[in-house]
Amino acid sequence: MLTIANQRLINQKIFNREFPIPEDAVHHLGAVQAQDYSMAKWAVGVRTKNATDALVEQALEEGRILRTHILRPTWHLVSPKDIRWMLALSAPHIHPLNAHYCRKLELTDQLLQKIDELITRILEGEKHLTKAEIMDELTKNGINTSDSRGTHILIHAELNGVICNGKRQGNQITYALLDERALPTPTYSREESLGLLARRYFQSHGPATLQDFIWWSGLKTSDARMALESVKKELNQLTVNDITYWCPDTSTQPMPPCTFLLPAFDEFMVSYKDRKASLDSNNNASAITANGIFKPIIVVNGKVEGLWNRTIKKDKVAIETHFFQPHFEAPQLEEALQTYATFLEKEIAN
Repeated sequence: MLTIANQRLINQKIFNREFPIPEDAVHHLGAVQAQDYSMAKWAVGVRTKNATDALVEQALEEGRILRTHILRPTWHLVSPKDIRWMLALSAPHIHPLNAHYCRKLELTDQLLQKIDELITRILEGEKHLTKAEIMDELTKNGINTSDSRGTHILIHAELNGVICNGKRQGNQITYALLDERALPTPTYSREESLGLLARRYFQSHGPATLQDFIWWSGLKTSDARMALESVKKELNQLTVNDITYWCPDTSTQPMPPCTFLLPAFDEFMVSYKDRKASLDSNNNASAITANGIFKPIIVVNGKVEGLWNRTIKKDKVAIETHFFQPHFEAPQLEEALQTYATFLEKEIAN
């Protein structure tokens, strides 16, 4: 049987990337953490056949992939087929977490409802506006957007399904109405949505534990247990070192030596509470900063063995690698470097 880490490489579709289009990769994973925009595109690209940065950008531009605050919550890429039921599941437990800050900022429920209605009027007609442009319009309508009010206003509107990211203006993100970016989708009961989320997570991220699912989803423990219980019959139970993991069918085929350059905040690392299967505790501080920044990682045979960074210049990209162990030799490293350069449609700088 393959290691936990290698099974994850297979189920996350990093090994033998098989999705023909970017949105299929996002739908498979359920949600892809995406505060680092360019790295989030690579997270999709590393799982998609013949993907390029431009193709992933086009999918975002056309609304085949959407970006919003959801789950824990932080920025995520999600499918338009999933965004509404995920928001319906996420928002009720996120709003209370934000309530303290809203009270300090004097953003009452009544005021926030009024602002949601104003934002709808500001953006209707398929307008895609930056945060600054929306704040200007709200200010004209007598809304105080100073301090961090603007950020909380927009997150509240995202969680309520009013807005999501729109088409980018240069390097700036915009916001657009969700109803104008995504077609109506079926509605589900809360119990059905819990089962959908658990199924999606364990099928795509397994082997994973209940605690991993709680971390990734942001759900209360009781809700996460209920969600897992509803899909247990569809999963395999795997016990390693007295820890219970849940996963789809496990592969018994040997995995050839392989190396991957994975992006910052990739689901292979960020979506598990316990990361010891892939990351040695001695290297934890190198790969993940004290304030929760996940760095771009080099994964060799399922293990995080180093870090990488890139510098993009016109038609070339310079890629620097740093391994935790001196003189470490990663199999297929040149292939991994070339895969990333091809994604950017650039040559590797010498």
